[in-house]
Amino acid sequence: MMETSVNTDGLKYTTSGKIVRPGGRHFKTIEEKERERQETQKKAELQGQSRARIEARFLTPRAKNFVETPEVAELTNTVQLWNTTGYPVHIIGPTGCGKTTLALAVAERLNRPAVWINGDAEMTTSDLVGEYNQYLEERYIDRFVHNVFKSRETVQKGWVDNPLTLACMHGYSFIYNEFSRTKPEANNVLLSVFEEGVLEIPTKAGEERYIKVHPDFKAILTSNSIDYAGVFQPQDALLDRMVAIHMDFYGFDTEVEIAKAQTGISTKEAKRIVKIVRVLRDRLPDEQKPGTRAAIMIAQGLKLLNGHGAADFEKTCFTVLASKTRRLEDMTERRRLVKEIINETKTAGS
Repeated sequence: MMETSVNTDGLKYTTSGKIVRPGGRHFKTIEEKERERQETQKKAELQGQSRARIEARFLTPRAKNFVETPEVAELTNTVQLWNTTGYPVHIIGPTGCGKTTLALAVAERLNRPAVWINGDAEMTTSDLVGEYNQYLEERYIDRFVHNVFKSRETVQKGWVDNPLTLACMHGYSFIYNEFSRTKPEANNVLLSVFEEGVLEIPTKAGEERYIKVHPDFKAILTSNSIDYAGVFQPQDALLDRMVAIHMDFYGFDTEVEIAKAQTGISTKEAKRIVKIVRVLRDRLPDEQKPGTRAAIMIAQGLKLLNGHGAADFEKTCFTVLASKTRRLEDMTERRRLVKEIINETKTAGS
């Protein structure tokens, strides 16, 4: 049994070296402090391991079945070149031309984790940098004197980092898809990141307001070259800090290879599908032109049928190419045009 003695100051001294006050509180021994230090270090190591697992599982960019023809390789090398020099790259092109896949392929080449965000009209600066979204309440009761206690309650705000902050802190690649669909004022935070290498977090104060951008940080932004509904004009000051790379739909041979790689269909079928899509593309206005994605969707639909006739082929083409209209009469006209093109390609032997 542990011996204790009482001193005249009312404190109890134990052989363990603890000073026990009335109410049960005591000072920590050297052994306890060392144990706490080891536990804190272990927690930090576990957090580091957890982050590494998250990066490996969720943040490793992969462009699935990426096709690198000479045409694609030249574009990929250009984006990577400017990204490696430290400049953010802004890829501009029509919908469905492969901008996002290109961005993922470049991020994968850089061999760094990547974070992703999609722009839209409702996005705010907080969606980019983070926000306070949880509150922790603590209650502390002090029983220094056995018959008197004092209570104190504190509320701590919990901060959650969003993609831009994570990328700036840890040196990730930051992929901002549909960048031009976000209102310009929400993107003002990017100005200091791209120019001074400092991320300012408006909702924080003091030293926490500023984060030095990691030297491995890279940024790739994509936007549409056509003024679709819901697209905003980015501020000139921001555009001036980026390298703009314009791309168009890939050539016939590349689109055929992409359709084959993504679906596994034969070269003959891929050529016919791509030709139908490209002819329709030439006959429609810019905002209605089908992209490479449309050819992939048709090929996937036919692949699932596992053998198809002329009726199935037409129906699949109608579903993908003629249904994306707002009015019934527009859809009817589009179906007529698609059927006309199907017959043309059949006659041409494609």
